[in-house]
Amino acid sequence: MAASYSWPRFPTVIQEQAMATFGYGRVSTGTQTTDNQRLELEQAGYAVEPDFWFADEGISGKVAASQRPAFKAMLGQIRKSETLVVSKLDRLGRDAIDVLQTVRQLADRGIKVVVHQLGNTDLTAPAGKLLLSMLAAVAEMERDLLVERTQAGLARAKAEGKTLGRPSKTTPEQRSEIRRRLSAGESVSSVARAYGVSRASIVGVRECSR
Repeated sequence: MAASYSWPRFPTVIQEQAMATFGYGRVSTGTQTTDNQRLELEQAGYAVEPDFWFADEGISGKVAASQRPAFKAMLGQIRKSETLVVSKLDRLGRDAIDVLQTVRQLADRGIKVVVHQLGNTDLTAPAGKLLLSMLAAVAEMERDLLVERTQAGLARAKAEGKTLGRPSKTTPEQRSEIRRRLSAGESVSSVARAYGVSRASIVGVRECSR
């Protein structure tokens, strides 16, 4: 009878490496810590390893997310298919516009963005995208309000007779004297040295008289 052999079996499926969950926190002053934000996320079921927790402490909320040291470091480490969790939406940016840009940047890289404050909503999932569309409308409104306030401020300043732009480096009397010296044939460079200003300033005074 022919001998039979039992060939060894080899695994045909390689187990995929587990995707990491990153956490991020921020506080505005150096006397505060982000411990409570991390604890809040852990209690919500997010196991964030120490190496994957990033925190900016003493960083104002007015600083754009991309300009925060720890957030920038996190962006350099997180990879496609991994997850970023934060306790509140404002941890992702200084305003609606910044938050929107941050989430879109992460979504384009295939990274999930979860906000515990919003019921653990993944902002890159369909429901999260709906929320982002609302956020985009808020961002557009913020831009419009900013333009409107700027224009209103300029109009008010103009109505009050205020001079817009940089303050002049010379007094009205000096400008009259500058124009007189230029008319007498003195060079722009010579007049600029006499008044301790740039040639461009002297040219500007000359042009305003025309």
